[in-house]
Amino acid sequence: MKTTGVVRKIDDLGRIVIPKEIRRTLKIRDGESLEIFVDKEMVTLKKYSTMEDLQEIAKKLTDAISNITTKNIYVSDRDCFIAGNGEMKKRFLGQAISPYLEEIIKDCEKQLSKEIKKIEFISGVEGEYAYAICPILSQGSAIGLVLIVSKDKDITEEDMMITNIVAQFLAKCVEE
Repeated sequence: MKTTGVVRKIDDLGRIVIPKEIRRTLKIRDGESLEIFVDKEMVTLKKYSTMEDLQEIAKKLTDAISNITTKNIYVSDRDCFIAGNGEMKKRFLGQAISPYLEEIIKDCEKQLSKEIKKIEFISGVEGEYAYAICPILSQGSAIGLVLIVSKDKDITEEDMMITNIVAQFLAKCVEE
């Protein structure tokens, strides 16, 4: 385990402050949940992702959808792509989402581009795509997104509907 050299005191309510630099490095945002693990005399904090529980469902869902469309479909949590299918699967899965996608999640907004645009979906990697994006909303908060992407100008309103259906299904699974 890596030491940070940072020491914090517990206040009279039992709280500690995680330094801003560490929160920024780990992309821990205000209001996010942390999971607490105890092992002997060690307390470990881990970012809690409700999407982690959905990863297997998201994989099965993207596999099923890829049987009816030739387009690439991906699901992300707030930090990285967790499931997907299509020719760019190896390029996307496990990769950090871009600041552009983080902003879409934060603003809870849908995006549709039927035209090819130069855009960054993976942090630090640009490409030219048409796309449909729908945030996954659970109890009023965005917890991830669904993205259909194509290198051709073949993204349609139906693709936007598919992203919306997948996002709503995953949100319902989280809430149950």
